[in-house]
Amino acid sequence: MTAAALDPELGCPSGLAPASRDHAEDFSAFVKSKGNENTLLLSIRGAKCGGCLKKIEQSILKLPGVSSARLNLSNGKLDVRWQGSLTAREISGTLTALGYGVSAFGEDTAQRAAKSEERSLLIAMGVAGFAAANIMLLSVSVWGGHGEMGEDTRTALHLLSGIIALPVLLFSGQHFFKSAWSVLRTGHANMDVPISLALVLAFGVSVWETLNGGQNAYFDASVMLLFFLLIGRFLDARLRRMAHAAAHDLAALQNRSVTRVAADGTTEAVPAGEILEGDTLMLSAGERAAVDLQITKGFSTVDESIVSGESEPRSAGPGATLYAGSINLDQQIEGRALGTSSDSLLSDISNMLEAGEQKRARYRKIADKAVSLYIPFVHSVAALTFVGWLILGASPREAILVAVATLIITCPCALALAAPVAQVVASGRLFKNGVYLRSGDALERLAETDHIIFDKTGTLTLGEPVLSTASVDHDSIKQAASLARASRHPLSRALVVAAGSGKVADNVSEHPGLGLEAIVDGEACRLGSADWIGAPATPSSGLSLWFRKGDNPPVQFEFEDQLRSEASDTLSQLAKRGYTFEVLSGDRSSAVQQAADALSISNWSAGVSPQQKAARLNELQQQGKTTLMIGDGLNDAGALSMAHASLAPGGAIDVSQSASDAVYSGGLDAIPTILAVAKRARTVMKQNFALAAGYNLIAVPIAVTGHVTPLIAAIAMSVSSIIVTLNALRISSGGT
Repeated sequence: MTAAALDPELGCPSGLAPASRDHAEDFSAFVKSKGNENTLLLSIRGAKCGGCLKKIEQSILKLPGVSSARLNLSNGKLDVRWQGSLTAREISGTLTALGYGVSAFGEDTAQRAAKSEERSLLIAMGVAGFAAANIMLLSVSVWGGHGEMGEDTRTALHLLSGIIALPVLLFSGQHFFKSAWSVLRTGHANMDVPISLALVLAFGVSVWETLNGGQNAYFDASVMLLFFLLIGRFLDARLRRMAHAAAHDLAALQNRSVTRVAADGTTEAVPAGEILEGDTLMLSAGERAAVDLQITKGFSTVDESIVSGESEPRSAGPGATLYAGSINLDQQIEGRALGTSSDSLLSDISNMLEAGEQKRARYRKIADKAVSLYIPFVHSVAALTFVGWLILGASPREAILVAVATLIITCPCALALAAPVAQVVASGRLFKNGVYLRSGDALERLAETDHIIFDKTGTLTLGEPVLSTASVDHDSIKQAASLARASRHPLSRALVVAAGSGKVADNVSEHPGLGLEAIVDGEACRLGSADWIGAPATPSSGLSLWFRKGDNPPVQFEFEDQLRSEASDTLSQLAKRGYTFEVLSGDRSSAVQQAADALSISNWSAGVSPQQKAARLNELQQQGKTTLMIGDGLNDAGALSMAHASLAPGGAIDVSQSASDAVYSGGLDAIPTILAVAKRARTVMKQNFALAAGYNLIAVPIAVTGHVTPLIAAIAMSVSSIIVTLNALRISSGGT
């Protein structure tokens, strides 16, 4: 075994035969140039771990003129940027020479490839599991008849086991064999090389023993090992595809139809991706902006809470900037596109999502660390065992039998189960508490956090304005609500909720940016801003509407975004456990300060953009903080992805839920439970790996000294697996 094969940083499989740089496909048609910089997006097939990411990025960065090379493991997208004479063929040639598959990137293509890989692994896993069960039945017959079963009968059962195992290894094992062969042909190695070696040796020795009438055959162990390895590979593929869901959801917001207005006034529906800077767009009431634009015609009220976190809708007219993702609430408006969809705020957030996914891909899970130590250890011991028995005078057949027995008895069943079984039990317990985990290593990262960042609107607060009942009489509420029922403005809806059911005033007219007007009981009534109503200017730290009927004095309705009832108790529990807090919100300063003061949070920031949230996370990381981000809006999505760990409430938008590690229903009181279960799960994982290591310390001497039979190997593997499973079950009954 070469040293390269034992290097855990050498990367994962590609499953594809390498190609030379001279015969690489030319992707020059997909190169985009802006100024002196060229950009090429490629889809990389076969990259699955931090080792792959590191190898690919470093190889591309060594090419002349390359300034940036970023690989997103979740969807396989490689973003290469360079200046100079470097060609797309040279870039793709470098990648194919490493043993990876390369094609032009497309969202749909990446999704289809990920689903295809997942389906293929699931089928292979099912076949291996079915075969393992049947071979074990035959093996039990051999073990049960030990000493009494005739040689011909035993050989027949072994042959039958081999007949079942051979097509299974060829079909289900191809995921490992193709990968190992492709990288070996390039002069490299990966973790699938020793795995393939173990499978081939176990099967080959078993065939030799069967044909020569030997008592020992390891067909059951080789297929069982393959089954457990495929379980891990399938879960990894599923979680990688789920991790990309955030970018996919955000792309769905951008990839939509918009109305473009031609110079002659005619309109046409076009994809958002075809919009160019300077195009005139029409935005109907209730429509979401797909690109950043500057309003040129019309007045309306816009809801930017999903983008900026600002809880109060604002009036917007000619000259105002409307960011992609904002919703036009009232009247039809027109605006000039300030750029393409790739230059919008949504695109910036999408880039942050990818940067966050790339950052998390570099995280080395407990299981990865254990495997990087385990594989070299086991195969080195097996090699030394073979050499040692030869030195002691054993025949090559005897030496290789003992070496293979060492590989089999140390079959990483317990190691393969150590982390997944703890994750499954912890996930089940959290699910009962209304928490859905979305990431395979989420528990480990959640357990490491020490500093919690909260968004305000919709996270610490309910996210909906509620009428303050103080100093407002019910008759005024009912009369104002008759106008408010004709509007979709959030404050109007809150007023209607407070008033209850009732009629809509006749002939209500809406004045964009000002308010509503109608005749009620023969008198002119207005509901809207203080200036329009004619009310005197009064200081107010909250949201408000004014109502006036005829010549009566104006009435002010004040609204507030109420704190969640459980917020104070939750933060108190977390503080006792040593967590520190801060609030990052896009809302106005007065609202953020009010919420922070009520919860005794001294560190808060208001009016924070998505980019500023991401910058703050980087700053905290440099200070040594391990951050947990909790938010629900589109403006939180980038930060949720870039934080060490993240949570989103069940009412969060799809993009934020997809960008987070877990989604919780109910209130904030789920957070202490999530963090407690995560820490307990991490402890159990470490205990399981210690148990697996202890098992090997006992099993290896038995194997090396030649005392292992298939029966002993099967019992030992089963016992080790049962022990780690029982240990993991303690998570479901533990306290928080």
